[in-house]
Amino acid sequence: MATWISRGLRGSTLEDLVNRTNEQYREKGLALVQKIPTPITPVRMDKENRHITLAYFDQRSTVDYIGAVQGIPVCFDAKECSAQTFPLANIHPHQVKFMEDFEKQNGVAFFLIFFSYLNEFYYLTFRELMGFWKRMEEGGRKSFRKEELTEEFYLPKKGGVLVPYLEGIKLDLERR
Repeated sequence: MATWISRGLRGSTLEDLVNRTNEQYREKGLALVQKIPTPITPVRMDKENRHITLAYFDQRSTVDYIGAVQGIPVCFDAKECSAQTFPLANIHPHQVKFMEDFEKQNGVAFFLIFFSYLNEFYYLTFRELMGFWKRMEEGGRKSFRKEELTEEFYLPKKGGVLVPYLEGIKLDLERR
């Protein structure tokens, strides 16, 4: 079972950027998207500082974020990548199943990939993910390379928005 201590604060900078972006979008009336907390059970506590030092996850989480963008239901997960190749092992089958079911309900599901070494954000549509996922299931690569991604879905910095994922949603909807 995965524990909090083994995963540390991996991705916390990305999470902070997305959370601030969500606040910007909410303040502008463009979207209402919230972080879904992962339920944990504390195992070890630092009683002096009142901090959890070891915990385990109660259940599998589905996605990091869920909400609505101008009446359209959205869900997404944010992943950080420090190399040219993104391992599909970072995405779990229960997440793919949830997103598949979400899309069947006319929602928009996607992944935000942060290529930290380049300081670039990529909007990975659920359809594009499924192409890589099926390739893996059929015995192909268990990852995808940065050069395999669709150029138009890189998210340019604009308008003071830290992670402008609404641009990705707009393009995603136009291509459906």
